[in-house]
Amino acid sequence: MNTNQEKLSINRMIDHTLLKADATIDQIQLLCDEAMSHHFFSVCINPYYVQKASSLLKGSDVLVCTVIGFPLGANNTETKIFETKKAIADGAHEIDMVINLGAVKNKEWEIVQKDIQEVVSAAHPKKVKVILETCLLDETEKIKSCELASLAGAHFVKTSTGFSISGATIEDVKLMKKSILQGMEVKASGGVRDLKTAQEMIAAGATRLGTSSGVAILKGITSVTTNGVENY
Repeated sequence: MNTNQEKLSINRMIDHTLLKADATIDQIQLLCDEAMSHHFFSVCINPYYVQKASSLLKGSDVLVCTVIGFPLGANNTETKIFETKKAIADGAHEIDMVINLGAVKNKEWEIVQKDIQEVVSAAHPKKVKVILETCLLDETEKIKSCELASLAGAHFVKTSTGFSISGATIEDVKLMKKSILQGMEVKASGGVRDLKTAQEMIAAGATRLGTSSGVAILKGITSVTTNGVENY
């Protein structure tokens, strides 16, 4: 694959992300400008900025993704439903919801599934990604969460919020890919900051990357040739 082909492949897997609590309107403007310039798949932002980003991106090929129940997942389902409907009314195209981690730990599987199912229903026909926060789950909990997200009709499972003790790992992406229904996808998020890591996540089965380092990743694809060797 040549440089341009690889750029065109990876850029459309990137959700260009800014979820910091102190994000400013100028930073959102820059995020949207970068996303349009590099034709990223979406910008992933907090609900407060969805209307603004939707306006900035109007007429472009970049979608607006926002987060629900973020970053803890501990909101009541009714709150997540309201957040979801409001975000879509404001212009969101995709919803990244945090799973109810407490319910997962309590093995309250019906509650976990219903929580996801209600958000999927509220978002329809928009896509929903379920953030598992894999660093806080054991292997059995990861597998069960993937199964429940599948049964609830979610479109993706996502590794991490980026706000906990660690982010995506190759092992978790592979496990999640094996544990979901055919047709579902995996989003790797948290710690994807360079081309090598992005390529490893994709090789492991991720079809979407949540990262604030999208521009740096694409720059890494532009090789520097030294003595006939491509260095990324």
